[in-house]
Amino acid sequence: MNNMVVFGASGQLGQCIKNVAHLKGITTIDFPDEAEANILDTVGLNKIFEKYKPAYAINCAAYTAVDKAEDDVELAEKINKTGAENLAIQCKAHGAVLIHISTDFVFKGDVAKPLTEDDEAKPISVYGQTKLDGELAVAAILNEHFIIRTGWLYSEYANNFVKTMLKLGSERDELKIIADQVGTPTYAIDLASFILHIISIESKAYGTYHYSNEGITSWFDFARAIFDIAATKVKAIPIHTDEYPTRATRPSYSVMDKSKAKQAFNIEIPYWRDSLIKCISKLQSQL
Repeated sequence: MNNMVVFGASGQLGQCIKNVAHLKGITTIDFPDEAEANILDTVGLNKIFEKYKPAYAINCAAYTAVDKAEDDVELAEKINKTGAENLAIQCKAHGAVLIHISTDFVFKGDVAKPLTEDDEAKPISVYGQTKLDGELAVAAILNEHFIIRTGWLYSEYANNFVKTMLKLGSERDELKIIADQVGTPTYAIDLASFILHIISIESKAYGTYHYSNEGITSWFDFARAIFDIAATKVKAIPIHTDEYPTRATRPSYSVMDKSKAKQAFNIEIPYWRDSLIKCISKLQSQL
């Protein structure tokens, strides 16, 4: 397989890509640490490309603190837009393909219809806007790119909703969970496999794609599924978004249509609950 470099290697998705690559026996992939592969350091980035000579750069680096971004606009914009722009420039200069990870938060999410890549992007948060700005920067600079929008990521790695629910569920008698925000959980291991599949088939179907697991659920039902699968005895109480105010506004409906990705790359996408069972089984085996 072609040489690859993962940026943001220590984050959740970066660790999942490392896991999947190891299981598949892929050795042509490098995971430099942030000190070496800082996407805001243009001189350092050029050295990375000269050192590893990647055919593919996978950008998992992002500012993802959704609420904090509302007050930290400059840094969010630097990482999510300027960082993506820097990578696109280096990819163009060195003849590499960029796989850039984006988010369902680029949509307003106020219409109950699965979102396609052609639907209007209209962010309602600083995080969403900076991620859209990053997408636009990549597309303006580099033709050879794959922008992959995803959402509700979880895995055995880093901090995420599944691990938080398991921890809180073991500590409390009841939990209030938002029930009127709807989307699809995405097992980051499945997303990592999808990314490596695109590279393995050397696809040139460049453009923007949606990827999440199959199915639709709310945060409340997602939490209930976590507790049921893990046999956690905690009472989950559904609440409305306005009962749990946050600094940033979230889309109320962020289910993405994956038809384009399934057709372009000939893939089958796992159902969200099936992948959740796998993740929780792995987490419990680590105890």
